[in-house]
Formats: sequence, C-alpha cells, structure tokens
Amino acid sequence: MRLYDKLIAQALQLIASSGGDQLMRGQCRGEARRDSGEFDLILKSDMAYELGGGSLPAVSGLFFTSDQSFVPEDEIWRLGPDLSEIRENVPYARLTLIRVAEGCFSGEAEAYSDLRKMEYTRYHVNPEGYMMRISTASEREPVRISRKALNQGLSFEKAGRSFIKGYRSHLKVEAVKLIFVTAADFPYEQLAKLAHQGEQITKSMNHIFNNLVMDCSACNLKPVCDEVEGLRELHQAALTK
Repeated sequence: MRLYDKLIAQALQLIASSGGDQLMRGQCRGEARRDSGEFDLILKSDMAYELGGGSLPAVSGLFFTSDQSFVPEDEIWRLGPDLSEIRENVPYARLTLIRVAEGCFSGEAEAYSDLRKMEYTRYHVNPEGYMMRISTASEREPVRISRKALNQGLSFEKAGRSFIKGYRSHLKVEAVKLIFVTAADFPYEQLAKLAHQGEQITKSMNHIFNNLVMDCSACNLKPVCDEVEGLRELHQAALTK
C-alpha cells in the first residue's frame, strides 16, 4: 500500500516543521477515555469550547501505508495546547496514519472495502465528552468538548487511545499514528489540501475496482491517476481482468 506515501511525506514535513510533543508510543496499554457506546450529544450549554468551531479550520486527514518508517508503532502526537489548556474555540486538525502489511489484500475490491471500513471507525469511536461533528460533504471534523469531561481529565492522549483501540480492532491494521493539532500558526489549509487529495485517491480506487469508467479520458478523476504513482497501473490491471 504505497498510493498515499507521497502525501504522507508532505504531511509529516508540515508536522516536523511545526514541532510537537509525543504523548504515547508503543502498545496502547494506558487509560483511554471511557466510550459512551453511542453518539455523545453535547449541547452548547454543556460545552467548554469547540475544536474547529465556526469558521475555524477543522481538518481530518487519513492516509494508509505499508512503510514502517512512517508508522513504526502506535503513537500519539500533539501540536499546540492540550484540551485542559484551551479556553475558547481554536483551529483543529486530526491526522491519522494507518500501517497495513504489504500485500494483505486478496484483491482490489477487498482493498477498497477494507480501507473504507477502517476509515468509518471514526463513526463508532465516541470518547465521552468528545463529540465529533463530522461533515463528509465539506470535509470538516469539528469537535465539541464538554466541561464535565475536562473536569474529569479528558486529554488528547486519552481520546487518542480510544481511536487507536478502534482502528486496531481491524485485523489488517498493524500500527496507528495519530497527530492532534491545535497550534494557532499551523498551515491548516495545506494539510486540508493533502487530506482532500487522499480522499480523491480512495475515490479513484472505487472507480477502478468497479469499472465505473472504462475510458480514462472521460473520467473526472483522471488527474488523480496521473499524479499518484501506481494508481494508473491498478486501473489498467483492473480493465484487463
């Protein structure tokens, strides 16, 4: 799985240039935030603030790789203040890098299906007091934080451990790197563009594996295939089957 590696390298360069604190490394054995078991509704009257609230950036990026150098083991990183240090709405991003074994998918259709299942994990992880307001149409993921949860010690590390536990429930996931960003001067727009390109790669895979478009010149995702190394080869292989 190398289709996203160029985007990962660019995203990690943005992170490296901004610094940050590593919160966790290795097996996810520490305390995770208790999961509410269902969507945890936080009303405005109960919230402390919103990550990515209003017109502020609220970026969610998800990339897959088989390169161990990108994701050597489970890790949680933070750029900017932690949840207990925030007093008002701030810009926000959550970058997720998932490592899978090279050649772990038996076919193209299985690959697309499994990647989407891993992605949809975010709809099933509900750390108590951490309400994600996901909008796939606008590619935004603002988060409401409750005052009660902050008083109980909610942090990015605890929320992150919950996400890692969810992603690791998929047997083909070998390691997960989570990066939470709340720094005021981070280039959120650049990360949002990379996240959008990653989603376009996944959509292109769906076109390929379902043979929705047989003529490359007629496909609106042709620029993605032209840009991403290996994607055109997959497309051509699918068409010859």
